[in-house]
Amino acid sequence: MKSWSGLLALLLLGNLMSAAELGISGTRFTLDGKPFPFTGVSFFNAIYNPTFNQDSASRRRWLDEFRAHGINVLRVWCQWDNARGFVDAGPEATIYKKDGALRPGPLATLKAILADADAVGFVIELCLFSQESYREGKYLEPAAQDKAVAALTRELKPWRNVAFQIWNEKSHRTLELLRVIKAEDARRLVTSSPGVAGVLGSDEENAALDFLTPHTTRQGKGRHWEIAPREIASLLVKFKKPVVDDEPARNGTPQFGGPRGATSPYDHILQIYAVWQLGAYVVYHHDMFQTGYGTPACPPSGIPEPRFSPYHRVVFEFLAQRERYWNEAALPPKP
Repeated sequence: MKSWSGLLALLLLGNLMSAAELGISGTRFTLDGKPFPFTGVSFFNAIYNPTFNQDSASRRRWLDEFRAHGINVLRVWCQWDNARGFVDAGPEATIYKKDGALRPGPLATLKAILADADAVGFVIELCLFSQESYREGKYLEPAAQDKAVAALTRELKPWRNVAFQIWNEKSHRTLELLRVIKAEDARRLVTSSPGVAGVLGSDEENAALDFLTPHTTRQGKGRHWEIAPREIASLLVKFKKPVVDDEPARNGTPQFGGPRGATSPYDHILQIYAVWQLGAYVVYHHDMFQTGYGTPACPPSGIPEPRFSPYHRVVFEFLAQRERYWNEAALPPKP
């Protein structure tokens, strides 16, 4: 009986380890060695959203909806415990305990998301820590932070369809945490968002990370659809690794780094197109997170639904035409 139990455990582990693996070839992403057209949307609250996590079938229906609009990557946050009134945010919306132990509920939900994402060819960009929480005093001391990151790295080792993003808009112990991750899982791809819009990161950090995910210049500095691609191009040339235009210029509320004046969906389309022509990648930012439930920008589901907002629908329809507009060198070969 014991031998059969051991065999079953090995088989189950083998199934888990069969998750598709995100990789890198030069400045391009791959999935199981094939070109992967990394195209994301911000879904910060994914772990804590009850509609998305009703059951596996519900998650897969939503993933199918995203995929129909060109999306194959979700940017998800472990730490969503800020007090800004964001969708599904709250003191319990974190995967970490103060001592660095992991909270079993959110961890189990994250694993379920990773399993469903893998089943339908999605990648998760998992943001470990957020400056929003840090600014409110919700952070771990260094020893607890190392403990949490090491534990999370071990727990998620079977899932190869997840990349770790150490920070959202901050640079604090980034290199130390990178070493912690690599000591537990040398193959795990790691990035970080080093600061707010237009902060592209230090040379030391950019050289050490596997790929780059800066938050490029937004509307307050001018024609972001021209400025941001220049920033992305400079990083590609200098560091020769994949670059993602992560959480770019936004529509909607001027709060929390948003635009002060009117915007157009075509601002975003022009920026995405220019980034694609460079052979770089995008994670589109949905403004529902800054407004919260009950506001016109936020779907009742609390999910960044591609069809909900007439404004965002224009951009999602463009994303759905990726193969028509992307730099052809980034696409998988045609059969």
